[in-house]
Amino acid sequence: MRLRAMAIVPTYNEAGNVKRLITEVLAQGNGVGIIIADDDSPDGTWKIVEEFSKKDPRVHLLRRIGVRGRGTASLAAYKYALGLGVEYIIELDADFSHNPSYIRKFLKEMGSCDVLVGSRLIKGGGETGRGPGRRVITQLANFYIRRVLGLPYRDTTSGFKVMRRTVIEEVLKKDGFVSTGPSMLQEVSYIAHKKGFRFKEVPIIFEDRRVGRSSLDLKTLLQSLMNVPKIRMRHRPSKEG
Repeated sequence: MRLRAMAIVPTYNEAGNVKRLITEVLAQGNGVGIIIADDDSPDGTWKIVEEFSKKDPRVHLLRRIGVRGRGTASLAAYKYALGLGVEYIIELDADFSHNPSYIRKFLKEMGSCDVLVGSRLIKGGGETGRGPGRRVITQLANFYIRRVLGLPYRDTTSGFKVMRRTVIEEVLKKDGFVSTGPSMLQEVSYIAHKKGFRFKEVPIIFEDRRVGRSSLDLKTLLQSLMNVPKIRMRHRPSKEG
């Protein structure tokens, strides 16, 4: 089956979400498949995906043994997706904070951009299920990242994106990535921005997870923010001061 788009989803202990997630992603069209890059989850997430993959060729499992991290999982899934020949690569979280029902709309918007970002921070976007403290942290983090990296969109911490394969091909030409965790989101965007790719933000409603626990703790968040200036230094064009 010829696939037009592939959703990539890094996972760790998402057994309570992954079955429904796969079903809803595949419901976005026959040309949409999914790659689950699982860091050998102790709760058996990868086993659920493996069973799905036996029944539907649109479902692919990357079981990563001995390594962990959203950033490295994304890079592995990017490479795998390119090998399948798809035109678009969709990135989203497994916890339903990113509703798969947006995917169909996103793909229709790709005629005018190279990178589409699902955004909480533009008109029509927003969040549900999160307290004011978390929202303030999101606003401050985004202000800081935009200030340092100069990214051309507001919701720089969004992990819900669609990218053309040409974007990912350019990203994978790089070596020595700074990030192994969540800051890979900003690192990929920064590389794409400096290469001149077109960005577009589309509003989404971000929904806080209902099942399972987030792997994003304070230590990981702080490390990601500390990586931001390193990303600029590592990938900035030589003519930039």
